[in-house]
Amino acid sequence: MNIIRDRKYLLELRAEWKKAGKKLVFTNGCFDILHAGHVDYLNKAKEQGDILLIALNSDSSVKRIKGEKRPLINEDQRAFIMSNLKSVDYVTFFDEDTPEKIIRELIPDVLVKGEDWALDQIVGRDVVENNGGRVAAIKFVSNQSTSKIINKILEVYK
Repeated sequence: MNIIRDRKYLLELRAEWKKAGKKLVFTNGCFDILHAGHVDYLNKAKEQGDILLIALNSDSSVKRIKGEKRPLINEDQRAFIMSNLKSVDYVTFFDEDTPEKIIRELIPDVLVKGEDWALDQIVGRDVVENNGGRVAAIKFVSNQSTSKIINKILEVYK
């Protein structure tokens, strides 16, 4: 089953999920070089509800946020990797700099971000909470990041 879907399809599914009483968990990110910290984060996000939807920054969005040299892994490959993780139910893309528009469209039941985000800085928090949902901050267990991996590779292979 193809779980990489566009917004229109997901909006149709969202209506079905609501009728069935299923909780939609939403998180987003670049997920450029997938590492153990990402997998742990996504597993914990999945525990927050029934359906875990990952909104990936498109390649152009990643470039604007992270710089011209990123992403290292293109959006199709990132989506393929994410769609093959046990905890992930659906993957989609957003081209904007923030996921605000897609959050407003889908109105997830649970919005998940890492504990490194201050609550007042979480995009879409107001939409989710004003519609009876909640925000969950996931604690990181590993001190990994894509930037740290890139820096280590550069250090080892210069």
